[in-house]
Parts: sequence; C-alpha cells; structure tokens
Amino acid sequence: MLLILSVAGGCVYQANLSQGNLLKQEDLDQVEVGMTRRQVRFLLGTPMIDDPFHEERWDYIYYLKIGRDDAIFKRWISIYFDGDNVSEIVDGQQLNPNL
Repeated sequence: MLLILSVAGGCVYQANLSQGNLLKQEDLDQVEVGMTRRQVRFLLGTPMIDDPFHEERWDYIYYLKIGRDDAIFKRWISIYFDGDNVSEIVDGQQLNPNL
C-alpha cells in the first residue's frame, strides 16, 4: 500500500506557472532615457517590484514554468530614475538558475 501511494504521489499534475510582467519587446523599445514615471507605467504597466526603500528603481520580472521543469523563459528588466525621469534601462539580468 505504501509503495502504491508513493508512486501515485509522483503522478500529481502540476499546473504551468506564469509569474510577473510579460513585456512586449516593442513596448520596451519605446522606453527612453528622460521619460517620466507616468509614461513608463503607461507603456509597461505597474512594476513587479516597486520597493519603497529604493524608489529610484523599478523592476519588471517575468518567468514561465511548464509543469515540474525549470523555467523555460525568464526576463528581468530594471529601470532607474533620477527624480521623476528615466536615467538608465538595464535589460538581460540573470534570474536564479534554479527557478
């Protein structure tokens, strides 16, 4: 009976997991240095991480996991502000490989 339960436990369905902000490349290409926070939010939406301790940075993170496999698509974009205007856009940062 214990053997049957342990084998059946490994056959449990695990749903696909999509987490974060899925950004279109054409929307991201429109973000430029000098844009306001309001313009960035209009183009990209609300950031995944809007840290009150680091108000000068917005992080847009997205990953997709299919079943039990590791994430097949990951993306992390940080937008830095100087006051109310974009000062830097960082794309291609690495997420945890075990995600």
